[in-house]
Amino acid sequence: MRRFPPDRIVCLTEETVETLYLLGEADRIVGVSGYAVRPPQVRRDKPRVSAFTSADIPKILALKPDLVLTFSDLQAEIAEALIRAGVMVTAYNQRDVAGILAMIRHLGATVGQAARAETLAAGYERRLDAVAEASARDPRARVYFEEWDDPMICGIHWVSELIAIAGGRDVFADRARAPDAQGRIVASADVIAAAPEVILASWCGKKVRPERIAARPGWSAIPAVAAGRITEIKSPLILQPGPAALTDGLDAIRAALAPGQVPGHVPHQTHVPEPPR
Repeated sequence: MRRFPPDRIVCLTEETVETLYLLGEADRIVGVSGYAVRPPQVRRDKPRVSAFTSADIPKILALKPDLVLTFSDLQAEIAEALIRAGVMVTAYNQRDVAGILAMIRHLGATVGQAARAETLAAGYERRLDAVAEASARDPRARVYFEEWDDPMICGIHWVSELIAIAGGRDVFADRARAPDAQGRIVASADVIAAAPEVILASWCGKKVRPERIAARPGWSAIPAVAAGRITEIKSPLILQPGPAALTDGLDAIRAALAPGQVPGHVPHQTHVPEPPR
């Protein structure tokens, strides 16, 4: 018999982990992704059972989960293996801000915390509106967000939206809605032609090298490079479609776009590379 709410949950991506902690339901979590770093105690408190596109299926099954939470088509094979083993799986695939908020509400209802999830999501909505209103008074800088360096991949939809909320203008906003990373590959000439005034980079957990970006052939003509406005945003803050992106990720973008801002970095968190989403 399936339990409701589920008592033993395995989270194979970090955003559902953070959401459950924020909902006061951390005790239900029995296993997490190796990328889970928020809140910090999760690395100490919960066993790690997966990377992003791979997972230790026997280890997950040994935890006897009532529910496993996955994200995106890149975890489809993991989900299939678990379903064939008789495990209940919920696969999220949120790709925009509205989807992030819907995930929070859905997950809250799943663990019997619908009211608390509504309060959490509504609070984020108010905060996003307030940031957008405050940012509307600032000049809208042209922004290139780089999610990966080889090939160069521009920002996914929620990142593009957060750039706009923070007061910027994503120079590749038309590509942000692509259904997969392949549709967001950009050529060097495209970036040069777009002439971004700010470059933000988050290489899926790999340390960003601003000097390598600046040294690309022809890039010295890009306003952001000429002004030294190349800023790294750590992937746990912006590349997980959950609470982190709506809070610290948005704040990091806004700080990087502030008029007169010099290059800077958000606090480092050890993270190994994962594939673009």
